Amino acid sequence: MELLSSYASFLFLLFVLLSVGLLYKKKSSSSSKTGSPIPPGKTGWPVLGESLEFLSTGWKGHPEKFIFDRMAKYSSSVFRTSLLGEPAAVFCGAAGNKFLFSNENKLVQAWWPSSVDKLFPSSNQTSSKEEAIKMRKMLPHFFKPEALKQYVGIIDHITQRHFSSSWDGNKEVTVFPLTKRFTFWLACRLFMSVEDPNHVAQFADPFDVLASGLISIPIDLPGTPFRRAINASNHIRKELTKIIKQRKIDLGEGKANPTQDILSHMLLTSDEDGKFMNELDIADKILGLLIGGHDTASSACAFIVKYLAELPHIYDGVYNEQMEIAKSKAPGELLNWDDLQKMKYSWNVACEVMRLAPPLQGAFREATSDFIYNGFAIPKGWKLYWSANSTHKNAEFFPEPQKFDPSRFEGSGPAPYTFVPFGGGPRMCPGKEYARLEILVFMHHLVKRFKWEKIIPDEKVVVNPMPIPAKGLPVRLFPHKA
Repeated sequence: MELLSSYASFLFLLFVLLSVGLLYKKKSSSSSKTGSPIPPGKTGWPVLGESLEFLSTGWKGHPEKFIFDRMAKYSSSVFRTSLLGEPAAVFCGAAGNKFLFSNENKLVQAWWPSSVDKLFPSSNQTSSKEEAIKMRKMLPHFFKPEALKQYVGIIDHITQRHFSSSWDGNKEVTVFPLTKRFTFWLACRLFMSVEDPNHVAQFADPFDVLASGLISIPIDLPGTPFRRAINASNHIRKELTKIIKQRKIDLGEGKANPTQDILSHMLLTSDEDGKFMNELDIADKILGLLIGGHDTASSACAFIVKYLAELPHIYDGVYNEQMEIAKSKAPGELLNWDDLQKMKYSWNVACEVMRLAPPLQGAFREATSDFIYNGFAIPKGWKLYWSANSTHKNAEFFPEPQKFDPSRFEGSGPAPYTFVPFGGGPRMCPGKEYARLEILVFMHHLVKRFKWEKIIPDEKVVVNPMPIPAKGLPVRLFPHKA
């Protein structure tokens, strides 16, 4: 359904543009004011650019096709295009990743479409970029190893509850909705101490609408995915504000711990000027964290289930490692930090899953000044895109790229800037280690309980914008005998 709604949005946008006469021919220069040529490529349709081709290859399950076709036709290092109504250059390969990641806040800066600010309208009216900088300063305290060590038991507890309530006793389950439910429940518990499944469920449906609309065409008209996303974000923000108001009361009465979660920290921490964030600012930031804290991990967990079903020898390796750990635990004893450090093969498997189905397909930057890259001029203001698939599925960096081979991650692992499921440089995902914990604990309880088989052997994968099994990945469960 999302595929159809996104496509319908594009057709509707095209109709609107034609109706109001906005489609016009623009002359594109083949050289910049510096005299150096701009990257080779084409800008596609006026206004629309190549956005439709860019997204449609993902809808068809092959997002790398957009990248590799143009790398072969124009340049293997950088090519020109037009995406989301903006002139853009796609940087390719490890060298492209290294350049963008290492020039963060020098030649490039983070960029989001203006539509993001409509979904996250921070009450102090700063941009989403400025708000993201503030958040990145705040998060390391919660995602450093010392803090994460104390979360392992909580993650284990929630994971056990998830499997008991949603998997155990079922002959068949549809995996992707369950992994979304699992990672969202975990994010609610760790970020704002909301643990009651019924309370979490109040957010779940509108949250899915918001996540879908975040990457839709930003047409703010009734019935469009974008309008539904705005309505959903307003609903969630109201619910979050209720939680924030209650937490303020609980902190004042000593019923809540000042260091128990990110929500308490936000309420009690002031900026350099001594100002505290107001409730709407905090609601926006928690909303952003919930998206970042569960969406990518839910995709990774679902595709781990997919590949373990397809590759029995890989399943056996994960199962043997996890059962060694399970046998070392006393009845009822929770997993701890040391247990997770022993899950080396399991993490290699998870990494290979994220190489083949990267939850983060890539991200945009913006050129803050004119510069030259690989002999090509990049004008100030151009949007720059890096793609995980330009290295993940490239035989230059990963021989036999379609082959599932966890041994790629043994020893020192892949070459720098080639494996980038969490981005890189100063903007590398601050929750990378948190994601590792929840994925490994999920794998532990999954294989300890079940073997399984796919009900739809050749189920299609849709990338919109992260990989999603088209039918949700239904599987038949075979519980292990006690």
